[in-house]
Amino acid sequence: MTMSVPVLAGTISPTLFVVSYLPMLVKAVRTKDLTSYSLGNLVIANLGNAVHSVYVYSLPVGPIWFLHTFYLAATAAMLVWHRRYARRPRGADAPTPTPAATAADVDVGLVRT
Repeated sequence: MTMSVPVLAGTISPTLFVVSYLPMLVKAVRTKDLTSYSLGNLVIANLGNAVHSVYVYSLPVGPIWFLHTFYLAATAAMLVWHRRYARRPRGADAPTPTPAATAADVDVGLVRT
């Protein structure tokens, strides 16, 4: 049994899209720095995905279901993470200097301020 070119492309492209999103998701989880993402854009992307779901899930099960489900999960996660982490002031995870820390320690980077 051979695959047609459109079916092959429809099978390969979702994998490529998912792989292209993974670095963004991993970086967001690892750094919790989502300040470069617009809340408005994330909200609109989630609304668009929700509306688009009506169409996608009316289609027969196929690669588009996998891709759209991934987009739903990824954009929802980014919105949740943005709401959770973007409000934190920069450096909220940084340790606070103890009274024993000297100005020299701060200057050479031994204590983050």
